[in-house]
Amino acid sequence: MRYTTMRYTTMRYTTVESPLGPLTLVGSDGVLTGLYMERQRHRPGEESFGERDEAPFAEAIRQLEEYFAGTREEFDIPLALHGTPFQRRVWAELREIPFGETISYRELAERIGRPTASRAVGLANGRNPVSIIVPCHRVVGAGGDLTGYGGGVERKRHLLDFERDRQWNRAEPTLPLL
Repeated sequence: MRYTTMRYTTMRYTTVESPLGPLTLVGSDGVLTGLYMERQRHRPGEESFGERDEAPFAEAIRQLEEYFAGTREEFDIPLALHGTPFQRRVWAELREIPFGETISYRELAERIGRPTASRAVGLANGRNPVSIIVPCHRVVGAGGDLTGYGGGVERKRHLLDFERDRQWNRAEPTLPLL
């Protein structure tokens, strides 16, 4: 995954349909800075999204369509994630959680070398500006509980069930024809 820091010229956005409802993609100069669901917690005001223009998001839209069709497990889209160094560290580690798998907030805190910071990790996880592509939905409570998700627990459940189903179908052995 490529991350970049840059000054933006003109912000652009578009909205695309998905199994989770409309997704708003936000970015500038071909770099994605946000992917937001309707009524998502910490969603910026639409006045910050800039001009509506689908063209700069063609690759992101294609990859999201492939993901929801079950043919893509990882994304390769240029991102510019704005947050504190701690948040960016958490978001980078989210990208390391394999498709169809989950880890706890405590495990995520341990992976970034801050084993006592699971609460701070949860807060950073909730501020992820590019949900789905940076898979914050793959982090669960210590007992596997579906605790919090900026897009809502039902969407989190949908994404996790979708990924587990795809993983299971992929792993299912094929029987020889007789």
